Amino acid sequence: MTSSSRTVLTGLVLLTLATAAGAVDRAAPAAPKAGGPQEVDVVAVAIDARTQTPAVLLEGKRDRRRLIMIIGPAEATGIAIPLQGVTPPRPLTHDLFLTLFGRLNVQVTRVVITDLRDDVYYATLQLAGPGGTFTLDTRPSDAIALAIRAKVPVLVEDRVFDKAGEPRAAGPRI
Repeated sequence: MTSSSRTVLTGLVLLTLATAAGAVDRAAPAAPKAGGPQEVDVVAVAIDARTQTPAVLLEGKRDRRRLIMIIGPAEATGIAIPLQGVTPPRPLTHDLFLTLFGRLNVQVTRVVITDLRDDVYYATLQLAGPGGTFTLDTRPSDAIALAIRAKVPVLVEDRVFDKAGEPRAAGPRI
């Protein structure tokens, strides 16, 4: 990562943290038992103080449970840029995919973070096009970056919140 890329990422992270400070400081209430995935807000992209690695913070709209996923620097940039409403001078990979989808008459309809196994998160990208609807396996960080750009919901299965709440020696990665 170049020095200017680190500076941009650091600035975006700080701006995101400043914007989300109120949400991050609240204590999460106990989770009600409800089935199915719940929609989440992508609250912030931040640097984990303990590990110095980027992470994305998601918060359930139904029960306010939080999920922190460790991501790489490039993935953090891919999420932080649209989260802050910044338009890069040249299209990033996720912008390219949305342009391609548009030209193929395919729309991203939603993203679902489906599982956490062996400290790895799994997600699906749900699409609709002329041939019908279909689902693609994807990394959650890519799915979140696309969902923010396409302005579609990000959902998390309840079992993912449950599994992520278990104590771990190291944080789960996506």
